[in-house]
Formats: sequence, structure tokens, C-alpha cells
Amino acid sequence: MGKFLADRPTLRGFLIIVAIVLAIMLLNLYTAAAAIGMLLRIAFFLAVAFFIYLMWRDRRDEISTWSTREIVVFYGSALLIVAAIGLYFWHGWPGYEQLGFVGVIGCAGFAMWRVWRARHHYGV
Repeated sequence: MGKFLADRPTLRGFLIIVAIVLAIMLLNLYTAAAAIGMLLRIAFFLAVAFFIYLMWRDRRDEISTWSTREIVVFYGSALLIVAAIGLYFWHGWPGYEQLGFVGVIGCAGFAMWRVWRARHHYGV
């Protein structure tokens, strides 16, 4: 049986997930699972914020050479993305508000990409 599961990592992963779900259901640990889920959401948000901080820290000298308009657009878009993700983690959005969330993230990301691309255009 060990060789059978060793050759099928996806099946082994699903069996582990089923075992965890059964343990939560049989031991009535729904509140603990919800608390762990909330902690994981907070940890993910902090990890994203830390990654953005590290990227900014490595490139802040280059960004300081940009024009004022480019800096305002770049940082404003970054703050808008962080605020939208923070609001999503704070209370979530049902229905069409999720579409607006995706639109805000997409438009702000596009604005950041356009500013960065205008500064790093090496072609003719």
C-alpha cells in the first residue's frame, strides 16, 4: 500500500484532506477550524504586505528618480490595492461587489505597470 500511495501524490493529498475533515467533523472542532482559518487569512495579508515592503525597499532609490506624477500614480495605486485587499479581508464582499474588487485591483495594477513600463522602455 505504501508504494501505491507513493506513486500517486495527488491521491495521497486528497486522502490527507479527507482525514482532516473527518477529524474536524467527528470531534466537533468547527469553531477551532474557523479560528484557524481567520488566523491564516491575517497571516496571508501580512505576508503580502511584507513582500510589497521588501520590493519597495529594494527599488526605492530608482523610484525616487521618477517624476512627481509617476510617483503619485505608482504609490497611489499601491495604496489602493492594499486598501482594497484589507477591506476584503475585513468584511468580505458578496455578489457584484466582488466584481468591483477585481476591477479595482486590475485597474490599479495596470496603472502601476504602465508607469513602470514607461520608465523601463528600452526599445525604439
